[in-house]
Order: sequence, then C-alpha cells, then structure tokens
Amino acid sequence: MKIGELAALVGVSTRTVRHYHHLGLLPEPPRLSNGYREYRLRDAVILARVRRLAELGLALDEIRDVLADDQGKELREVLLELDADLAAQQEAIRLRRERLATLLTEDDLHPDSAVSPTMASVLRGLPAGGSKFAEFDREMLALVDTTAGPGDREAFAELLRPLTTPEALARGEAIYARLDELAEAAPDDPRVTELAAEIADHLPEEMKTMMLASVGDHPAEATENGRWLAEMSLSLAPAQAEVFHVLMTMLRAKPADHAKEDE
Repeated sequence: MKIGELAALVGVSTRTVRHYHHLGLLPEPPRLSNGYREYRLRDAVILARVRRLAELGLALDEIRDVLADDQGKELREVLLELDADLAAQQEAIRLRRERLATLLTEDDLHPDSAVSPTMASVLRGLPAGGSKFAEFDREMLALVDTTAGPGDREAFAELLRPLTTPEALARGEAIYARLDELAEAAPDDPRVTELAAEIADHLPEEMKTMMLASVGDHPAEATENGRWLAEMSLSLAPAQAEVFHVLMTMLRAKPADHAKEDE
C-alpha cells in the first residue's frame, strides 16, 4: 500500500501519517527503488491502534509509551488517569451549568453578572442604578473577584456583606451620590474631607483593617491589594481620588488617636 491507501484504510489523512512517523508512533518503512514507501497490513494495525487511543483522549506522547509496553500495564495506568481527568471535567461542567442556570434567571444580565456566586449575591445587595461611581465600584469589585483565589474571593465577599443591610444600603447610596458630585470638583474642595470621614464611618472595621494592611506605611510595603488601590485612584476624578487619599490618612491616624484617648 502507498501512504494514501494506508491513510484511507484507517480513516486518517496522509499528513497525520507523516506526523506519526515524525513522532515515532508509526515506524517508517524504507523507500523502494521508485522512491515510494510500501506499507503493509501491520502498519495499518499500528495506525489503527494510534487512532483508537487518540479518540479516547490520550495525548500522543502517552500513546507512544502505551505502544512501547507489550503487556498493557502502561495503558491501564494511563486510562485510569484519563478517567479521573474526565470525571473532574464532568464535575466542572456540572458546576458551570448550575451557574449558567442561575444567571439565566436574572432579568438584567450584563458582563459583570458572571462573577462568583458569592460576589453576585453581595452585588445584588449593593447600590446600583443611577450612580456613575456606583457602576465604577461594582466594576472594581468584579475585577477583584476575578483575580482573587477561591479562598480570598469568599473572604472578600464576606467583608462586603455588612454593606448590604437596608441601613447600610441607604447610606451607601448617599455616599455614591456625593462622590458623583465631586466628579468636576477640585482636590481641595471642603467636601472631600467630610466625605472621607463619612466613608470611614460607613466601612466595616474588618475592611478598614484589610485596607491598612494592604497599603502599609510606605509605597514599597504595599501588597498586591495596596498597589491595586493605588491604580484604582488613577481612574478617578482628582477630587474623588483625594477622598480616598484622605480616607487612608484618617485610617492610619485612628489607632494613634485611640492611644491618646487611653492616656
């Protein structure tokens, strides 16, 4: 048989046959005097084995190892590993379908709807419509949710949960409205300090502790979260960014103020 006939018999392309030769999966027969290779039924048997194993999902390097093991021990080990991988993929697909089913029940779908289920439940309880700053804040929360590890993601969402109570929600809406009002203001606007103080009172203590720990006392000490906070301020209007600079100054000074009160 010529290479085209071999390929047609087994149901692969001639390019595939040549690729298997290159990888050492199929021995390459010597060329005849006319320059063509002559394939035998044994070559078709080997090629069929490679095709069947590839269709099961084995990688080509795994197939090479399997074919080198006459007793089939390597094949059993590889198939067990493949079965475990497929089971894990099946579970991942099940979880993704559950998430999709939940998303499809929502009336107002947008790209940031596809955050983790925990963050999605938190975002549903935070102020939303009408405020440009609220929209920006939700985008930042979705970004944190996406870049954090599973454990950190859950912990961060729980830090936000106190902000979803009816009282906190009303206060948050007022804060967003005041931040919107500063979009065109100068950094030295007197409302900046007032709003920073209001935000300091509004944020849960655990969140303020995390913010302080992530920023540190010096730029070089900032963690990844702290550098993220610094990058975020570059996307804000000058007065809005100043609110958060003043906020961090207040948070750093607060422990010292408590120490003075204790004296």
